[in-house]
Amino acid sequence: MTRHHRPTACRVAAASLVLLLAGCSSTTTPPSNSPSSSPSAAAVVPSAPTPTATSTPTATSPATPIATAAPPQESCVDGTLASMSEAQRIGQLFMIGLVKDRLDAPERSAVADFHVGSFAFTTQSRAGVTAIRAITDAVQDLATTKATAGVRFFVAANQEGGLIQGLAGPGFDVIPSALKQGAMSAATLKKDAARWGRQLGHAGVNLDLAPVADVVPPGTDQSNAPIGQLQREYGHEPSTAASHVTAFIAGMTQAGIGTSAKHFPGLGRVEGNTDFTGDVVDSVTIRGDPYLEPFAAAVGAGVPFVMVSLATYTKIDPDRVAAFSPTVIDGMLRGDLGFDGVVISDALGATAVQSIPPGTRAIDFLDAGGDMIISNQTAPAIEMIKAVASQAATDDAFRERVNDAATHILRAKEAAGLLSCGG
Repeated sequence: MTRHHRPTACRVAAASLVLLLAGCSSTTTPPSNSPSSSPSAAAVVPSAPTPTATSTPTATSPATPIATAAPPQESCVDGTLASMSEAQRIGQLFMIGLVKDRLDAPERSAVADFHVGSFAFTTQSRAGVTAIRAITDAVQDLATTKATAGVRFFVAANQEGGLIQGLAGPGFDVIPSALKQGAMSAATLKKDAARWGRQLGHAGVNLDLAPVADVVPPGTDQSNAPIGQLQREYGHEPSTAASHVTAFIAGMTQAGIGTSAKHFPGLGRVEGNTDFTGDVVDSVTIRGDPYLEPFAAAVGAGVPFVMVSLATYTKIDPDRVAAFSPTVIDGMLRGDLGFDGVVISDALGATAVQSIPPGTRAIDFLDAGGDMIISNQTAPAIEMIKAVASQAATDDAFRERVNDAATHILRAKEAAGLLSCGG
């Protein structure tokens, strides 16, 4: 199976998207602290002629010491990764559900015994900000040295708006659908998203599994079950979706909330919903497709997560769903778009992939270049963790892939203030 390798520099985007990614540049390494020329010593005049003069430092004219480069400082991410056991690193790759908005014994055990590193609210709640905060505080209390090496949790929600607003009740606005958000000006949406983000922050939620970057072609809403029927798209043109995706990201970022553009490379041209249907196929989208513009815009806006779909794209990789495709993740998302954040799966318990054993799902996603696995149910997540650990124990290349994925996640957690490094 093809192994994933991270891009070492920003790559050239597909021709149709190049203007969106024109700002991508590499970071130069500052020169080392080494001398540009040898130090000169002061010559001492001898009292009698000798064949040669002796260069000796004097009290008034000392020799210049040779400068040496300071040892490199270990980054917070590198230090945290080094402090973790292999089991703790593997646990960071998993986000499990808070079933019925509760932190129960199975979820606590998943952290204590299997070092799971992130959670998500998976059902709609009207409990309000205060009640949700009590749950998220209890989650963060589980981030002990023994369980997670002290690394705190991403706690996520599907706070899109309209029919897909996971958290409601006292303290949360009623958020309009993405289709209605797309009719706002981008400036208004940014302002509103910042307010919605502050509400999430008050509730202790630090990651919104939004915005939807999928584009539904005009006139096809009713035949598109996952997006169009639910009014989850910002509009029917890539440019409208792109401008509003970036406005939503900017507002949430202003409020200190992470975001995830989804569902790469797009669910706007399918009919079935992968949550409830198998063999969902997109036979239209191609590599470099104009409908990828909102995803390119999200990457350009610094989105920390991109979620990959569970549909099959026959003109890109006809043999695998997108979440298991190196062409989609490593080739298009990492390569064409230059994304170096966290690649997160759509829920790997969905009907679209239920015919595949859980452990195989997890390994195939990581092998394709993915980083974080969503499993709404705890039991299959534990089965996946065990499979990943078994594979990593005997496969050096896969173990490096696990470390690479954990590094992406720790970088996002550092940016979110979830790492604690000594000063």
